[in-house]
Formats: sequence, structure tokens, C-alpha cells
Amino acid sequence: MADNNSNAAAYWSANLRLIFISFAVWLLVSFGFGILLRPMLAGIAVGGTDLGFWFAQQGSILAFIAIIFVYAWKMNQLDKKFGLEE
Repeated sequence: MADNNSNAAAYWSANLRLIFISFAVWLLVSFGFGILLRPMLAGIAVGGTDLGFWFAQQGSILAFIAIIFVYAWKMNQLDKKFGLEE
């Protein structure tokens, strides 16, 4: 029983770590690049507009979609590691 509890705690810890990393990347891309760092990114042109505006309009959406796929892929690996695959 103690081994099962430690296995569950390790699984949950790895899951939370993945969630926090995903949140940090999302926060950096959407809030950081799109709002806070926009003046620094204004000199870089992407598709006829500056990079800060691009991150605010499209980059954060594309990053969010990438985060979803990476999270699903990493969770499948984590499930296999702990023997919880479907």
C-alpha cells in the first residue's frame, strides 16, 4: 500500500510539474511577448507587422495549440511510465 501511495504521489508530482511548465510557457508567450515585451519586439518585422503584435494576435494562439499537443504527448509518456495507459 505504501508503494502504491508513493507511486501515486510521484505521478501527481510529475503531472503538476508538467502543468506548471506549460503554464509558464503560455504566460511568457501570451502575456510576456504580447504585452510586456512588445516595445522591445517592435523593431522585428513579421508578415508586415511587428513581432510583438504578431505574438498578441497569432503567436499566442499557435503557442497554445502547441502546448496542448505537447501536454498530451508528455502525459501519454507519463502514463506509460507509471503503468496507467489505456
